[in-house]
Amino acid sequence: MRFASFTPHRALRLIAALALALILALTASNAFAITIRDAAGRDVTVNDTSRMVSVGGAVTEILYALGLADRIVAIDTTSLYPARALKEKPNVGYMRALSAEGVLGLNPSLVLAIEGAGPKETVAVLEQASVPLVRVPDHYTAEGIVEKVRLIADVAGAHEGGECLAAQVKADLGALEMLRAKITQPKKVLFVLSFLNGKPMVAGRNTAADGIIKLAGGVNAMDAYEGYKQISDEAVIAAGPDTVLSMQRPQDNLDATTVFSNAAFSTTPAAAAKSFVAMDGLYLLGFGPRTAAAARDLASSLYPTLGHDALPSERKTPDCH
Repeated sequence: MRFASFTPHRALRLIAALALALILALTASNAFAITIRDAAGRDVTVNDTSRMVSVGGAVTEILYALGLADRIVAIDTTSLYPARALKEKPNVGYMRALSAEGVLGLNPSLVLAIEGAGPKETVAVLEQASVPLVRVPDHYTAEGIVEKVRLIADVAGAHEGGECLAAQVKADLGALEMLRAKITQPKKVLFVLSFLNGKPMVAGRNTAADGIIKLAGGVNAMDAYEGYKQISDEAVIAAGPDTVLSMQRPQDNLDATTVFSNAAFSTTPAAAAKSFVAMDGLYLLGFGPRTAAAARDLASSLYPTLGHDALPSERKTPDCH
């Protein structure tokens, strides 16, 4: 039996080839670089997505939907879906009360944070750090959801999966648009965040609540100003909502009895019809992949005759991994 000669030169070439193959195998999932303009108007270059910190419920939900959960090293307290996220990932705290040390101490390769995350001082420190920080746009429209999905997917190096998920979201939103077309008499909806000293904090324009009311085919009863604002009894009476909308939460839940026992609310058409709707906060206001379903559910509550038809994503299990 004859054996091929094995010279030192050939051995070195073989070792180099094996080392290169190992490096390529270890970095294949992150062998890309992208420069993207984020919600703050900054051009951010990302070339490593192996250790991501996800801040914002919709951000985390999208990353999980893209099959990228194994790259997430930490999330924030608003990342309530899927339910296993908070159980299996470290937590950096509330999205508006982040600590730069808490985030950077996890040795992330990328921080993905929803627009509005803070405080400003923490964001400023993170922007100056060597770790890329991408602030994700949070627009409360159908187009804004698709934009959010595509940006997160592209930053994470999952363009094909992002296009798949964006197509599913667009299909759901298309079905929702057809449902809205059946509404002939839009109802006025007042979103109540909380009560403080008997006065309600309600949602005006350019809020997630305003956006979901419109997607559900309703009219925001309090659209004379932007953001959230505490209003007077006279303003509640003048708004004359047909329905009061709120969100479910672990503590300080608002219910129909609490709201309609308030003197101002007791005189509204909503009180007369006992029309009160409360939904899970992230589902209702997150503006992520499930938002079309949340708007459909809200529309079904506002207009019972519309029915509750399944959306395209509910008829076929989405898989954009």
